[in-house]
Amino acid sequence: MLKTLSITSIYVLDQDEALDFYVGKLGLEVSTDADLGFMRWLTVSVPGDKGREILLEVPGPPSLDPATGEQARELLTKGATAGTLFFTTDDPLGVYEKLVAAGVEITDEPVDRDYGTDFGIRDPFGNKARIGSRKDQQ
Repeated sequence: MLKTLSITSIYVLDQDEALDFYVGKLGLEVSTDADLGFMRWLTVSVPGDKGREILLEVPGPPSLDPATGEQARELLTKGATAGTLFFTTDDPLGVYEKLVAAGVEITDEPVDRDYGTDFGIRDPFGNKARIGSRKDQQ
């Protein structure tokens, strides 16, 4: 049986720009930054949550052939292949204010819903994220 999900991947066009966004603006931390020769293995995680990482992957070899990688980069630029991440926080309104001040693109303002309060953002590459608190985890 499956036990955990340890790494998920999202496509980014520039790993250094992705680091600036995910570490510099969202406050994640680098888990692994390794030059494997054929690719840069770059993962980030929520501080203190080393069990789950996000691979910031540039579309192309080795997982995609060059032509498919180019197509994926074109679709990513259009927002058509973007992934979605979900983060939780105890202070969604405080995080929202911090991210607005940092110039993060907000796609949905904070809203109180049946399950909790959350809002939406988008990274520089079109990937979406929801950030919020859940009533069942308070």
